[in-house]
Amino acid sequence: MIRSSNIRLRTLLMIGSALTLAACDGAKNIASPGEGTLVTPPPAPAPAPAPAPTPTPTPTGAATDCPTGTANVGVINSLRNCSLSGTITGALTLRNIRGVVYSLNGRVNVGVDLGADPGAPAAGGSQGILTVEPGVVVFGSSGADALVINRGSQIFAEGTATRPIIFTSRSNMEGGVNASSIGQWGGIVVLGRAPINTCIGVGATPATVNCQSAVEGLTGAFYGGGSPSDNSGRMQFIQVRYPGFEVSPGNELNGITFAGVGSGTFANNIQVHNSSDDGIEWFGGRLNHKFLVITGADDDSIDTDLGFKGLMQYVLVVQRTDGGDRVIEADTAGGETKTPRSNPRIANFTFIGNRTPDSVLLRGGTDYGLTNGIIRNTTATGLCLDIDGAQTAVTTADATTDEAGAPIFRSVIFGCFGAARDESDVPLASITPIITGTNNLLPPVTLTLTDIFLPGSFEAGAVATNPRTAFTGTGTFFDETTFVGAFRNAADTWYAGWTCGVGTGASACTAAPSPIQ
Repeated sequence: MIRSSNIRLRTLLMIGSALTLAACDGAKNIASPGEGTLVTPPPAPAPAPAPAPTPTPTPTGAATDCPTGTANVGVINSLRNCSLSGTITGALTLRNIRGVVYSLNGRVNVGVDLGADPGAPAAGGSQGILTVEPGVVVFGSSGADALVINRGSQIFAEGTATRPIIFTSRSNMEGGVNASSIGQWGGIVVLGRAPINTCIGVGATPATVNCQSAVEGLTGAFYGGGSPSDNSGRMQFIQVRYPGFEVSPGNELNGITFAGVGSGTFANNIQVHNSSDDGIEWFGGRLNHKFLVITGADDDSIDTDLGFKGLMQYVLVVQRTDGGDRVIEADTAGGETKTPRSNPRIANFTFIGNRTPDSVLLRGGTDYGLTNGIIRNTTATGLCLDIDGAQTAVTTADATTDEAGAPIFRSVIFGCFGAARDESDVPLASITPIITGTNNLLPPVTLTLTDIFLPGSFEAGAVATNPRTAFTGTGTFFDETTFVGAFRNAADTWYAGWTCGVGTGASACTAAPSPIQ
């Protein structure tokens, strides 16, 4: 009996366990009692994906208002016009804001002149610091609109290769310019405390703190002093379009005027386009540059005066065919004995002259140096060089008079109808020895330039001169290049992206600019 009961108990327990397992909704179920086969249930359906959010559209059109320090004066070319006027003291930044462009209302001063002596600021002077962010556009509406950085103040206008800062005219903003448009606003004037050789006032000694002068084109704007390394700020990757203005006959504003600007200032990657006067003019000072582009100047592209001693490398000049004077004009008559003497040094340049006058004019007793360069005059009778003034051609150096000797020409291709002009004060017989030899190539030469200014096979085969060897005493400023011209080869397009109208595929200078975000 006990045995039978045990058997029945075990049987009931087994049946109960099977029923329990069959009723369980776990991960594994018994398909049929006693079969022992496991079946995995189908997964639950995945939830439908949430719809992608609708992207927020990029705002377009003019900003609603202007930043602090500027005035809202309406809309131009679908951009908010934020005006600058008067005098900037303290610090002001022109920020790159979507839908905002800045304008100059009259002469805008950065700071009030602090005088020639940094150790003894002039009474009533005040420093201003203007910063301009990459991609910003600033325009002027007339010749009265100019940006002036006074002594003791600074500008920091630093664009990038893809986001240049553009200074231009109202007409350009409105799409109303053409290839011959010039002189539509005043331009940029930078005034510093570096040495000059022409002073106002009785008893002033050139190149000292008591020697100052008034800049042309403006009233009450002074420059000069005794600080060769004076620092007026930093400028790079900028375009200056359609500037310059004749205030009165012989009294003009240039594209950019650097007056008494010291070597502590940084000014590279600059283009001046279609200035009504000079592209860039230097009055004294010690400023150095790399990567300059001057296109379409209606007077001289490069003008150096009043004791300017500066270094430049990689310089491109292209004149218009319907306007312009010289590519270089160095000093003016009557300055033969003034000290310090001007003594610019330029390496790796390409000058495309499209006007009848000789492309390079050295007068007024300047010293000068040109190496690794191409001078082309496309006109049928155009000459490359005019040395005007016996003092300019003198070959004997004299430290007591700051005379550096005859102008230096090394590895220069003279691609003109004739090499030099024959004049009574400096006859061709005196100029020929200065330009003969030292790897210079004199007419006739057959240039192979492509795309107007890029080197071809002939230019690539010219023998270069190390600029540091050609221009002793210049330290390490010059790159030790091994090519002639502004470009190593046709693929060397250092101008691309930040200039207008230069090279194949470039943006047109006539196109209305907008801020580059």
